[in-house]
Amino acid sequence: MTEHQSLGTKRALVVRGGWDGHSPVAASDRYAAALKEDGYEVTVSDSLDSYLDEGLLAASDLIVQCWTMGQITGEQLAGLSHAVRAGTGFAGWHGGIIDSFRDETGYQLMTGGQFVHHPSEFVTYQVRPLPERADHPVLAGIGPFTVTTEQYYLHMDPAVDVLAVTDYEQDPDNPELAGNVMPVTWTRRWGTGRVFVTAIGHTLTDLEVPEVDSMIRKGMAWATR
Repeated sequence: MTEHQSLGTKRALVVRGGWDGHSPVAASDRYAAALKEDGYEVTVSDSLDSYLDEGLLAASDLIVQCWTMGQITGEQLAGLSHAVRAGTGFAGWHGGIIDSFRDETGYQLMTGGQFVHHPSEFVTYQVRPLPERADHPVLAGIGPFTVTTEQYYLHMDPAVDVLAVTDYEQDPDNPELAGNVMPVTWTRRWGTGRVFVTAIGHTLTDLEVPEVDSMIRKGMAWATR
């Protein structure tokens, strides 16, 4: 146990970059500020080489990643995966966590889901927390709600703990997909670490939806070591 852990101070590492279309700086700044409000010591990094820093990772109780697409080296991925297995939490939203490093299946195995498609236009869809998971801390105070944004179609690991779902809306380019029940928010264990993911968050406006913001904040807290 490190000194900061024995004193009860939590530390978060925020790693951001990749495709600019997901506003990685502004979006991650939002939740870096939220973590600071909750008493975390926060380190912000614009480099995946942070995943090579064993001391930094070991001292971090939570990693929040906002890095869409891009490439991660085998050594960087190994550092990240080892840290999470050892108990560091891992959390994120939308493409910053489930459209990262498309050629690294080991990363997808850790997150439990991978973006593969969305309709060309924004759609309005309802997110339904699962009644049988209503007691999960991430869902506290959250009922069904509606968003208008990208709707992700995902390839999913059946081993994750799904907390909220949606019915996939009509997609003119892929009509056969309509009506499939698609996970939106889930958690998983990776070694002794906790992973939190929500598929919502394409725009900063999405993050301002009260239920989305609440899930992300509670998800970061839940994932923290």
